[in-house]
Amino acid sequence: MTEGHHSSLNAQAAHGAGQSLWQACLDQLAQELPEQQFNTWIKPLTAQVADDFSRATIFVANRFKLDWVRAQYAGRISALLEKIYGQAIHTELALTPRESGSRAYVSPAIAAFDAAPEPSAAAEEAAANGLRNRLNTALTFDTLVEGTANRMARAAAMHVATMPGHLYNPLFIYGGVGLGKTHLMHAVGNKLLADRPDAKVLYIHAEQFVSDVVKAYQRKTFDEFKERYHSLDLLLIDDVQFFANKDRTQEEFFNAFEALLAKKSHIVMTSDTYPKGLADIHERLVSRFDSGLTVAIEPPELEMRVAILINKARAESTEMPEEVAFFVAKNVRSNVRELEGALRKILAYSRFNQKDISIQLAREALRDLLSIQNRQISVENIQKTVADYYKIKVADMYSKKRPASIARPRQIAMYLAKELTQKSLPEIGELFGGRDHTTVLHAVRKISGERQQLTELNQQLHVLEQTLKG
Repeated sequence: MTEGHHSSLNAQAAHGAGQSLWQACLDQLAQELPEQQFNTWIKPLTAQVADDFSRATIFVANRFKLDWVRAQYAGRISALLEKIYGQAIHTELALTPRESGSRAYVSPAIAAFDAAPEPSAAAEEAAANGLRNRLNTALTFDTLVEGTANRMARAAAMHVATMPGHLYNPLFIYGGVGLGKTHLMHAVGNKLLADRPDAKVLYIHAEQFVSDVVKAYQRKTFDEFKERYHSLDLLLIDDVQFFANKDRTQEEFFNAFEALLAKKSHIVMTSDTYPKGLADIHERLVSRFDSGLTVAIEPPELEMRVAILINKARAESTEMPEEVAFFVAKNVRSNVRELEGALRKILAYSRFNQKDISIQLAREALRDLLSIQNRQISVENIQKTVADYYKIKVADMYSKKRPASIARPRQIAMYLAKELTQKSLPEIGELFGGRDHTTVLHAVRKISGERQQLTELNQQLHVLEQTLKG
């Protein structure tokens, strides 16, 4: 083999290792950041790692994005690259060169001068949002794994997508984080647009709606605001619990709600609790939320978790052996987001170490997670510890008695069961005398909220947590 050929192979190997390092960094960031943030700011980045791993250059499309990435994400990217590689790597940001090849390494200073003219911040924001509807086209009914945990919500969402403005208006979907509520909403929007490309659809997070109200208030542009929201055929709004204590926002949302229903437009909302469980939301708004169909999404059962892992691995062009999927699914039980996080860790570990996916590899990749699982605390142990602490009988935990001296410790035990175990709300309810999962959700929200305000309760919970964790 010639020396030139040998050095060429070495360069290819170094380039491959550099790309594996960058991919591992991306996998970790995808796990840490909300999906929309990751897709908008991180996914479009490209990187070039020096052959000796002394330097990593991250290429950004334009000056606006470069400033934003530097301010928001550069520190984390640098820290991650060093952590994954195990040694210091100098990280720099540069504008993407217009041609590949000889100009691949353009210094940031030069790139800043000869880049194409920059769009305005407003134009950039419009581009970042994609089309005005803000839908993620990858989140469809086809890519959603169906199981008993989401079957009713999926059926209702499909009905809305095919016959908007008729039954189930509004559709209110609730459940814990990472169970697929947002996926379902995007699926409704994408299905409607596939059938009716001219439909006016908008997906928005409740925080963005709050921000839009504030801007309209500051700029006195309420006419434009109303024109935008009141003219929609389908409004998809995520996490409406964020409207709590925001009176002007609630007023404007009520107006938009009424206007849309009057013109037979459809509204789909999500929340972490059922309508009547929402805190600090006007009663007239809560009654509107409750006037259509309210459906829950539960944590996925084992077979559904296995199917989700295999499907999501395929979406990453990787085959996950079924026995590995079962191993991961048995150890990650709370929600889909944690499953995705575990999958990304395994894929990154597999790529970086250039090993095939196996149970042993999964065990190594998830060792931090598994060590937490191995210290599992049982609901029965929580019930006994809380009963002893508050001097009531363990039997009171699952009795129908309702005096405050019993009901409050019971709520505290439910809260701790949700915080310290992998049990779903229905499973916890069952262990507390066959109570409905909404009762558990109410207890969790109540104790969680009071913990922030009541120092004495916070101290009591801290003592109980330390006792249970041993």
